[in-house]
Amino acid sequence: MKQSEVVLWSSGARFGHYEILAPLGKGGMAEVVRARTLDGPWAGTEVAIKRLLPQLARAPEYVQLFAKEAELSIALRHPNIVQTLDVGAIGGVAYLAMEWVDGRDLGQVLRRCRKQGIALPIDFAVYLARVLLEALEYAHRAESASGTPLQVVHCDVSPSNVFISRVGEVKLGDFGVARVRVKSGVRDAVIAGKPYYLSPEATAGEVTQAVDLWATAVVLFELLTLERPFQGNNPQEVFGAIRAARRARVRDRRPEVTAGLEAVVDRALAPDPRARFPTAGEFAAALEPHCDERIGTPLAIAALVRGLFGNAG
Repeated sequence: MKQSEVVLWSSGARFGHYEILAPLGKGGMAEVVRARTLDGPWAGTEVAIKRLLPQLARAPEYVQLFAKEAELSIALRHPNIVQTLDVGAIGGVAYLAMEWVDGRDLGQVLRRCRKQGIALPIDFAVYLARVLLEALEYAHRAESASGTPLQVVHCDVSPSNVFISRVGEVKLGDFGVARVRVKSGVRDAVIAGKPYYLSPEATAGEVTQAVDLWATAVVLFELLTLERPFQGNNPQEVFGAIRAARRARVRDRRPEVTAGLEAVVDRALAPDPRARFPTAGEFAAALEPHCDERIGTPLAIAALVRGLFGNAG
C-alpha cells in the first residue's frame, strides 16, 4: 500500500494542511474521513475529506467523474446543501474538503425511530421534505459562473444523503457523481445501491430532474410511515413494484395523515411523470399548507434528534 493511502486513514496524521481525526465511511467509489484544517482561511474548521478509493484513483474514467463532482460541488452555494470548501490533490490523491455537519444523517434517524417504535411528527416530516425540495429547486436552476445552466440532477436523493446538524440544520449532500455515473454507462452500480428511491423512468435509464422529485416523495413517504412505499426482496422485485405502481397508501400506514397531504404524496408518486409536480418549487408549495411552522422548526428538529440519540446525537 502506498504511503499516501496509509496516511489518509491514520488518526492524527497530516494530509496536506489537514489533520486527520477519524474515518467516517466508505462507499462504492469513495471514502471519507473527518479532519481539521490547520491553516489558511478555514484554519481550525473541521471538515469531511472525500477521496476516490485507491483502486480507482488510477482509472481515468473515475478520476474524471471525481473531477466533475468537484466542479459541480464548488458551483453550488445554498444553506441547505453541504458546501465544498476545497478541492485538489495531495500526493497524487484527489480530494474534496466539505463542511462537516456535526449531527446525524436522516437514515440514522429513521432507523432509530423504527427501533424505538417512534413515529416522526407529521409537521417534522413535511418540514424536512420542504427543505430538501428548496435545496433541489436551487440546484436544478443553478448556473455556472458564466451563466450557463448546469442542469443538475442529484440522482441519489435518499435518507443517507440528508444530514441534520446538532442545531437542526438540514443539508443535502453528495452531489455530482451519481448524476454522471447514470449517464456514463455504469448505471447498474447506482441502481443496485439504492433501488427504493428510483423512479419508473430511472429504472429504465432515463435521468431527468424529475427523478429527484420522485426520490423526495419516497423519502417523505418514509418520514411519514417509517416504511418505504415500494417493497421487494431484491432490486429486481423493487423495480417491478415501482414499474407496476404497486405500493402501500400513506393513510393505510398512518391514518392521522390528512387526505390533503396524502393527495400531495400520491401526485408526487404518480407513475406518469407528466402527472407529477413539474418542479421542486411547486412540490414544496403544495406541502406548505400541511406544515405548522410553529412545530416544524430547526430547533424542534434538533431537540427530536437529541431525544433519539441522547448526548451522542
